[in-house]
Amino acid sequence: MFAEFFGKQTGYCGGRGGSMHIADVESGNLGANGIVGGGLPIAVGAALSAKMRKSDQVCVCFFGDGASNEGAFNEALNMASIWRLPVVFVCENNKYGMSMDIARSSAVPDIAQRAVAYAMPGISVDGNDVAAVRAVAETAIARARAGEGPSLIECKTYRIRGHSKSDRNLYRTKEEIEEWRGRCPIERLRNEVLGLGRLSADRFDAIDAAIEVEMEVAIEFAKASPNPDPARLTEDVYA
Repeated sequence: MFAEFFGKQTGYCGGRGGSMHIADVESGNLGANGIVGGGLPIAVGAALSAKMRKSDQVCVCFFGDGASNEGAFNEALNMASIWRLPVVFVCENNKYGMSMDIARSSAVPDIAQRAVAYAMPGISVDGNDVAAVRAVAETAIARARAGEGPSLIECKTYRIRGHSKSDRNLYRTKEEIEEWRGRCPIERLRNEVLGLGRLSADRFDAIDAAIEVEMEVAIEFAKASPNPDPARLTEDVYA
């Protein structure tokens, strides 16, 4: 993955996708998309493929709150519902579409409410609660796999940093950011697991250390990987 970010030949897409269009089809990841909401109709196509092949596969489509105001969102949910496709639409509502507060761009307080227009379940869940997200996801996936059609899950969460490096965060207060920082889902899960006695603090520290090493190795691999051969520029490019 890091090799793809670095534009190297050893990346998932041979360095041609970059961070905006990274994909790994072999593992079932059909890719990110540089178009806001662009992944929604692609997910519908993938779910249609699974249904036509009589597979038990379920397509899970992730998108942000900003994408929920795109026409592709409405078209995708409508078609998925009409054809009862095995797809779960997951909206990561982090409150801001770039710099626009969701309260100023959506007529309803919960994006999950829009599901009723397409005759599918719409569930709004605390996106920073790992157990809660898993529970609603398992229900939606089981429903899709049983041939009962799509679901819309809205995970309410928050984006701590700016939308990009040029985002100076002038549209929200430091107090708001710090309040949400205290709701970190990773720390929350860690504290819950520690409280239940499932893992010790030392075990968590060991896991953190192992992850750090794994990331360092991956970054060094990316740095040492060769750049793509200009002579192969048009290979694996479909549009």
